[in-house]
Amino acid sequence: MKYFNRVVAGIVFFAAVLFFLSGCSFIMQQPMKPKSPEVGLKTQAGKRLEKLPDPKSKIAAAVYSFRDQTGQYKMSERGGTYSTAVPQGGAAMLLQAMENSKWFTPIERAGLGNLLQERKIIRSSRSAYNQGNSGSKLPPLLFAGVLLEGGIISYDHNVKTGGIGVRYFGAGGSGDYRQDRVTVYLRAVSTKNGKVLKSVNATKTVLSQKVDAGIFRYVEFKRLLEAETGVTYNEPKHLAVKSAISKALESLVIEGIFDEIWQLKNPEAIDSEIIQSYVKEKEERGRTDQFGMQTMPRPYSFSVMISGGMTRYAGDYSPPVERPQMDVSFGYRLNKNWHSYIGFGNSYLAAKPRFYQAFSYMRLGMRYHFMPEKVYTPFLSAEGGAFSESPTAYERVLPRQYDQLYWHSGLSGGFRYYLDDARRFGIEASVKFNYFYSDKIDGVVHGIYNDFYWLGNFGLSFSF
Repeated sequence: MKYFNRVVAGIVFFAAVLFFLSGCSFIMQQPMKPKSPEVGLKTQAGKRLEKLPDPKSKIAAAVYSFRDQTGQYKMSERGGTYSTAVPQGGAAMLLQAMENSKWFTPIERAGLGNLLQERKIIRSSRSAYNQGNSGSKLPPLLFAGVLLEGGIISYDHNVKTGGIGVRYFGAGGSGDYRQDRVTVYLRAVSTKNGKVLKSVNATKTVLSQKVDAGIFRYVEFKRLLEAETGVTYNEPKHLAVKSAISKALESLVIEGIFDEIWQLKNPEAIDSEIIQSYVKEKEERGRTDQFGMQTMPRPYSFSVMISGGMTRYAGDYSPPVERPQMDVSFGYRLNKNWHSYIGFGNSYLAAKPRFYQAFSYMRLGMRYHFMPEKVYTPFLSAEGGAFSESPTAYERVLPRQYDQLYWHSGLSGGFRYYLDDARRFGIEASVKFNYFYSDKIDGVVHGIYNDFYWLGNFGLSFSF
């Protein structure tokens, strides 16, 4: 046994060393020394913006400001901080997105005071050294037909948080994540009459996650093994804001095309992949709640489900033995949450060494779905019905009359998940407690409790 423990300890130590070295190799791939400046990253929303079809004519647009209107400061575990939750350069990001989209002629207005001052210096210099030269006059400033207004209006902390971990004999790992969310609003305003031509908004999640693992245990007397590794990832907030602004600008351009505020160079480009993907995304977002869960009303009233599972008998014989169960049920939707159903099936109950019996049954029940419009929903069911004994292989030698009915009721809970967007096909898993109003199911009357059984069930449903 002593040598066996040493072998096990050696294996654990070797595995821990490998794990630690793999973690170190990952960490060593990260920047451990100063790096040269690099060109800024392109976001996925920015790449989509560059793929927009060409406009019939560019839109002269000006941005005076695109401010942070959240008024929030960065969260800190060490107390207060004066750093803002989001970057303050929204106007600069918007102007770059306008330029990259090739739909706009951006006009400088954020630094208008500096621009006017510089033009004043140029005119003064030219008038002093080029008197009488008409070519020295500065051309007039461009004027904008559209003003782009809006701002960063919210930054929500900890919209979603979660994690998972496992540890056994001092060895294990864990991971957790946090999601924040930034929201921007953008509108196009006509400089001719001040009319708001179009207003859109976009959101972007900001992900932070951490994964770590380690081992802490005694491998021998007075010999302690300790190793740990991990990595933390925080999505840059300026990239999240940049993505949200690019997405808002994409929405503004496409929605303006649909409303005929501006036109495409090629009208057939309305069927381009980028525009049609936006239409599909907008439809999906219309069925999404604030936590990113898909919702959809279910118009179907009828359903059929085929299921199977394993029963575990609890009665006057022991130990119990798990046996199969098969069932088919038909349901009718009474309203958004409540469903009624009728089911038929065969079930087996058994215990070693003397009890093995097959049953046919019928059941009527009501089910309540807690989140009926989501892609998955937990549910609770209550039902009642009758069991009737059926012949088994052990009893074919000695036939019997099976005319005894056993009344029962049951409670179950589980989850249903829909496999398609139309909410026709679904799978579900449940656990049910079934109680008989008789103690004669196993042929023995003993004790003060009636017979009952547990059922673990898995099924496939179809709605129509």
